Amino acid sequence: MIEMIVDRVQVSLMSQHRLVVLRDTQEERYLPIWIGAFESEAITLELQGMLRERPLTHDLLKATITEMGGAVRHIFINNLSKDVFYAQINIEVNGDSIDIDSRPSDAIALAVRLKAPIYVDKQVMDKAGIRPDRNVEPEILGLDDEFADSMDPSEKVDETKLSAFADFVDTLNLDDFDEDE
Repeated sequence: MIEMIVDRVQVSLMSQHRLVVLRDTQEERYLPIWIGAFESEAITLELQGMLRERPLTHDLLKATITEMGGAVRHIFINNLSKDVFYAQINIEVNGDSIDIDSRPSDAIALAVRLKAPIYVDKQVMDKAGIRPDRNVEPEILGLDDEFADSMDPSEKVDETKLSAFADFVDTLNLDDFDEDE
């Protein structure tokens, strides 16, 4: 199992598709997962610490688990089949460990509320994990200007030579969500 954290939630300006990007805590690897609008909002609101007048579904689930004496020990993104990710929520209740099937987006929304660890199966990371390409322009990866200035000019490449992944990243909104929204 590889421990991950939520690196960011991104929204495409072209299509309004949403993506949660998990980051490996031990090395520079990322796992992008397409998620729905509601789950995207639920994760983002919690990460930004925004107060809500009424509990969202994931807040309700958190309250239910804790009020019944349970504790979420971790979530585990355990499979990837036909471009669909699968996850489990590991809950401890009365000394018993229970694994609940879940969509990764719902599991992640719950994990950020409970500060529960997020793990990904090694085989899933091997299939879908991404390592940043050092030859890709720093602004495409969202790196700061100091890093860009320190790069050797021979390492930079023409954007027309970038992979389809870089083209995809160009369509995403890399800015943080405004708190006013």
